[in-house]
Amino acid sequence: MKFFWIIPFFLLQDTEAFLMKNAKVKLCLQASLMNGNLLLEDCNPESDFQDWSWQGDSLMNHGTQSCLSTVGANRVQTSLCGSTGYTSWDCSNSLLSPLGSSQGYLVANRKGVSLNNMGGLKAQWQDVADRSVCEEKAEQDRYFSAALASTHVYDHTAGNMTLVLGMDQEELEELLWFFRREDPSTWNYSILALSFVAMVLGLLLLAINIVRNRKRKIHMYREAVQTAQEAELEAKQALMSVQEYSPAELQKQEPVPLDQRSGEVMVQWKDGTVTSLYTERSEDAI
Repeated sequence: MKFFWIIPFFLLQDTEAFLMKNAKVKLCLQASLMNGNLLLEDCNPESDFQDWSWQGDSLMNHGTQSCLSTVGANRVQTSLCGSTGYTSWDCSNSLLSPLGSSQGYLVANRKGVSLNNMGGLKAQWQDVADRSVCEEKAEQDRYFSAALASTHVYDHTAGNMTLVLGMDQEELEELLWFFRREDPSTWNYSILALSFVAMVLGLLLLAINIVRNRKRKIHMYREAVQTAQEAELEAKQALMSVQEYSPAELQKQEPVPLDQRSGEVMVQWKDGTVTSLYTERSEDAI
């Protein structure tokens, strides 16, 4: 039956976050992701590290997913929700103080924030619309009450819808902390590892593809060279066959007439006739 009580807590997860601006210094409370320290910076609605929301009696930062907690006598920082340093807060007249403690109020100072018994504007916290953070808590409590009132469970034995009643405050807080203490670090590291594996696999496939393309180009080049060499060899063989049976070659092999005189230029014509290019004239003819 507890399954149907999960619905209100999913509704609470979507409650609107707000900025915590100090009424005196006009700066917003910002959480640090590295060491859990708290800073006072210019208000920036786009920054998740300045977004806070009420989770029951605790203040959770949306950027670090950690809760506002006290450390020692007057030091304040963020720590994992549900840890030993977790602190519940009482909110009254824009003043925040640790629930069930007399350590004082959350006050803005030069270094950041701390606990101090002095009130005043330095101890008052508002949102960007100058609404008290206590009003934000009251609005969140109304959302929670409305969600509980609208939650119904189907009774399989009776076959009708009945309103869930009789769960005490401890069980409600335990169920609320079940969702509040969820640490997304494991999921983030898993996604990071999967991304790294996917990148390595992609690079490996890219390298294999490059090597195969190079081998294919070398193989195609060798085939082209071999084909060209075979074509050239066939052309030479065909030319030698033609020259072997050429009549002109046979005619060239015929012996040159021995009656050729010194200094004469002999010409062998296509019909096989051999004549002197310059006919020597007799001295009488001159």
